[in-house]
Amino acid sequence: MRRNRFRSIFSRMMFMQCITVAAAELLIGTVLAVIVYAGRIGEYGSQLNRYAQNARAAIASGTDDAKEHLRFIAADNDVLVERIGTHDDVAAYYGDKRWEAYASQPLADTGYRTVLLDADPIGSTTRSYFRRKEFPVLTAYCTVSNDASEGILLVSGDLTPLRASFGNMILWTVLIAAFALIGTGVVSYYTAYRVINPFIEMNHAVLCYSRGDFSTRIPVEGKDEAAQLGKSLNEMAEQLRGLEDTRRSFVANVSHELRSPLTSMKGFLEAMQDGTIPPENYPEYIGIVLNETRRMVTLVNDLLDLARIESGTIQLNFEVFDVNELIRRTLLTFEARLIENEMEMEVHFAQEQCAVYADPTQIGQVLRNLIDNAIKYSPKGRSLSVSTYSMRKTVYVTVRDTGIGIPQEDVPHVFDRFYKVEKAHTPAPQMGSGLGLSIVKRIIESHGQSITVRSARNRGTQFTFTLERASASKRATDGGKRNVS
Repeated sequence: MRRNRFRSIFSRMMFMQCITVAAAELLIGTVLAVIVYAGRIGEYGSQLNRYAQNARAAIASGTDDAKEHLRFIAADNDVLVERIGTHDDVAAYYGDKRWEAYASQPLADTGYRTVLLDADPIGSTTRSYFRRKEFPVLTAYCTVSNDASEGILLVSGDLTPLRASFGNMILWTVLIAAFALIGTGVVSYYTAYRVINPFIEMNHAVLCYSRGDFSTRIPVEGKDEAAQLGKSLNEMAEQLRGLEDTRRSFVANVSHELRSPLTSMKGFLEAMQDGTIPPENYPEYIGIVLNETRRMVTLVNDLLDLARIESGTIQLNFEVFDVNELIRRTLLTFEARLIENEMEMEVHFAQEQCAVYADPTQIGQVLRNLIDNAIKYSPKGRSLSVSTYSMRKTVYVTVRDTGIGIPQEDVPHVFDRFYKVEKAHTPAPQMGSGLGLSIVKRIIESHGQSITVRSARNRGTQFTFTLERASASKRATDGGKRNVS
């Protein structure tokens, strides 16, 4: 199996950065070297053309020292000067012996015919005149004439020094690319480390979270994307730790609430069975057992309701109904408890009828939970009020009590799952399961609405939730029923 040499993002980043910089350096260096080399070839061609024009002028003058002038140009500038007449007679002039091979080449082995057709007095250059080359040659050619004859004049120069300089430029380009690769490696290591290290720390922190250790925090520096992600993970860890603490507290509370009634029920039943409790006292203790049973059933039902709501298995049956009428019917079910607690009931409806578009069964449960809490946490003789009013497309329903209130530090958590303001494990008359308000919030959110709470210690608590106001078109239909899962 082929081994993967670049398993980490760190190594891949370094490799890609180094290769990119080195390739770019080589490409830019090579392009610059080619441009410089082409420029020098052009300059050298212009220089050869000037030699050719000087030689052409000497020949055109028709003086006796024209040949000496051609020899001087060839020897002084280390070039090969050739004059080809109309009868293909060749006269060659050069100073260095290395030009002998070129001067002795037959015209058939050169590009003479092509040059002959293309030649003019101005002059041109070519690198393909000689077909057999001992070294690279650039040839300038032009037409030449005097009173005695006409022909073509060629001045050839050696390109070996230019080729050598081009090779040196390529070598320097490679060396610079090598040094750039080393420098890039150092810089890439630093930059890649700065980029990848926060993610390494995040990975370590997430592994700790997966093991249940939510105390680990990610160092956050700067305001870049990695810092924002680290901050989000820290906030998530804080929420998870809070949720875990709440869950543990809830499990402890529920375990105690289930164990205490089961223990007392078991004790009473065993006492009745073995005769410790006489038969004439059976009704009293059976009533205690039934009360404990009802409390356990309520707790289990709350757990099941919350599980169904959060899993999305509860189907909401939307329809148009009068929320004021639903409030009246709900309050009637609490009449006995209100009288028992000597509580004054106040109802304020901005309109006699207030049509909303929601699931009446679920909204009824919301009202029951809120009213039950208001009665449960209000001393005798206090008041309870329920009010509704509408604004544009929204209906606001408020349930307010004048009870013991909620401490400010607990207000942000009253809708959290498993959260209870009371921390005692001893059952009390107002002790709840800690799930009622969580169920309320999730029912309201499943309707696409919101719920808020305001409370002050010993001054009471106010819950306000919103509902969609039924439009005229929905009221005119058969109820606008719609199932939403």
